[in-house]
Amino acid sequence: YSTGQQKLCIRYYVGVDVGTASVRAALVTRDGHVTHTAEEPVNIWEPCADHYEQSSEDIWSKCCRTVKRVTQDIDVESVRGIGFDATCSLVALDRHFQPVAVNHTGVRERNVLMWMDHRAAEQASRITATKHRVLQGVGGVMSPEMQPPKLLWLKENLRETCWKEAAHFFDLPDFLSWKATGSLCRSLCTLVCKWTYSPSDGWDDSFWSAIGLEDLMENSYSKIGQQACCPGAPVGRGLTAAAAADLGLIQGTAVGASLIDAHAGGLGLMGADVTGHHLPCEHRPVSSRMALICGTSSCHMAVSTQPLFVPGVWGPYLSAMLPGLWLNEGGQSATGRLVEHVVRGHAAYRQLEEQAERRCVSVYSYLNAHLEGMSADAAQLEQLTARLHVWPDFHGNRSPLADQTARGAVVGLTLSQTLDDLALLYLATIQAIALGTRHIIDAMRAAGHDITTLFLCGGLSKNALFVQTHANTTGDCTHVCITDLECARIGACASSDCSSIQV
Repeated sequence: YSTGQQKLCIRYYVGVDVGTASVRAALVTRDGHVTHTAEEPVNIWEPCADHYEQSSEDIWSKCCRTVKRVTQDIDVESVRGIGFDATCSLVALDRHFQPVAVNHTGVRERNVLMWMDHRAAEQASRITATKHRVLQGVGGVMSPEMQPPKLLWLKENLRETCWKEAAHFFDLPDFLSWKATGSLCRSLCTLVCKWTYSPSDGWDDSFWSAIGLEDLMENSYSKIGQQACCPGAPVGRGLTAAAAADLGLIQGTAVGASLIDAHAGGLGLMGADVTGHHLPCEHRPVSSRMALICGTSSCHMAVSTQPLFVPGVWGPYLSAMLPGLWLNEGGQSATGRLVEHVVRGHAAYRQLEEQAERRCVSVYSYLNAHLEGMSADAAQLEQLTARLHVWPDFHGNRSPLADQTARGAVVGLTLSQTLDDLALLYLATIQAIALGTRHIIDAMRAAGHDITTLFLCGGLSKNALFVQTHANTTGDCTHVCITDLECARIGACASSDCSSIQV
């Protein structure tokens, strides 16, 4: 082949991952090789306690910048498909698809209620008190991180502004699919996991009436979604002319129905090929795996062939991540954010920064090495915190207690504030997070899940101490770390090339 012919023979797929604090894009080949990556930070506003807001325009802009960066050295005609995943945040747009403010100050740019926004805690409690049948699909307790309580908060607090003006409410992953294609079709992943939608029965009118949001039923639920499709299904006619220009791609490029960011990671972990690695799950069904997606928060995902109801754990959700399988999703509302909060808030943090910079390592790599130095025997490192204990629910307990009013605690502090003290508090925090994971695994096993192997991905999975502590705490589970940019597969599915992509 000539050079030009070779370029046309290469097929690429783009995955765009919108996390809590940044957008990442990856360019992936047909055999699953990641050739280029790019990352851009996104803005977060915290106007008051438990209120977290973002801008959909800022997020889309960063998506476009990262995609252009990863495709700048290739012929964009070779890009066959693109897929998006994002946090399960709530986006408000008016009838002209322009941003609508989700705040009392009326700043339209801030039109996204983030997943971690807990302003609707009281509304979530009231929804739980209805004991409506749809709550069986969310572990029996409605979380303020889901969309119904957020919508109810907007109606009760911004009735004359946001609620009156808004014509469309999107989960952020679906906003990105709409922005790319112009299609209002929503992903089953978002609707089932965060909106109480049933793949077989659709919306439950009695639920929305019971919680005071019957106005969303108007025009066949046009504000929150009239059509749904499986993750990875082609959306619309591919990229619109405007979206293609924004992204630097070709009009009509296939776009796959989106996933929540954690579920994209879960899809990659559940489908990982472990042949020859001698893991307990090598010759066992995918239902023996738990995917732990650990970043700002953590999600613990397991699937089953039959619905399993786990008190305090979200689900069971049918076909929300893998077609035909039921998903249970546990989680911890603050993990990476908690570690950062504990470390950066300590009096010895400045000293830690200076020491890490001197050695050209991250503060966490330095802390890990410092702890090894504090322990005479690496095998006994975990005993360093025998008199220091952390309860990690600083942002409430997502699972399995399902108590968003829970608060964190530290027991065993002294008047000392040295670098050693910071290292011990850091270790105790990681141990507390790992114990939370064990609590979730135990609850899922008690309900019928047969979990033998724990797969990790996300930022915290790059921390060796975090992974080792989880291995020590969960006992018989083996741990494997794999990339979570599985959203490129969504684009491949949409382009009908999925059989050519390998996990």
